[in-house]
Amino acid sequence: MTTLLREVPEGTEERVAELHWEAFGGKLGTALGPPEAGRRFITGHLHRDRGVTALSEDGGRVVGVAGYQLAGRGLIGGDAAAVRAAYGPVRGLWRVFLLALLERTPARGELVMDGIAVDPAERGRGIGGLLLREVEAIAAEQGCRRIRLDVVAENPRARALYERHGFRAVRVQRTPWLRDVLGFGGVTTMHKAVTR
Repeated sequence: MTTLLREVPEGTEERVAELHWEAFGGKLGTALGPPEAGRRFITGHLHRDRGVTALSEDGGRVVGVAGYQLAGRGLIGGDAAAVRAAYGPVRGLWRVFLLALLERTPARGELVMDGIAVDPAERGRGIGGLLLREVEAIAAEQGCRRIRLDVVAENPRARALYERHGFRAVRVQRTPWLRDVLGFGGVTTMHKAVTR
């Protein structure tokens, strides 16, 4: 049985960064790449209290993670100064600009999902759904009225997961100018009302 924790356990930061990069490296690669540098940046800027992790049946390995933004903090931190410190003052500057394109600020009463990453060898076992339900429980406990997430057009599997769990598309934004830069040409914003 998969165990869920409402944190990123201490000592698993590199594993979480690896899963996150595997899932979102195509989108983050231009801003935080190359991969080793991106994983290192994520590892060093995790807010462990903004993640839900799924542990393997033996409890020894992180097999999934869901990040969320609440009260001004998300799973991955690191402000403009941190990006410039990691990548240099000049190369860091354009990376800050690219990351700003991906930024999503929660509205009042809203929890914003930062995404779900599941080990490829563990997909199809319901881990994504477990992580989603736990994030929904957190949203309810925090008094949120809605959960919002964005899914890129190039990830129909993720969109199908969210739809199975009651999320509905509310807006589609075509971004063909981002395809060559960030690897995706459109984003669908999805909402789900929080039941208490």
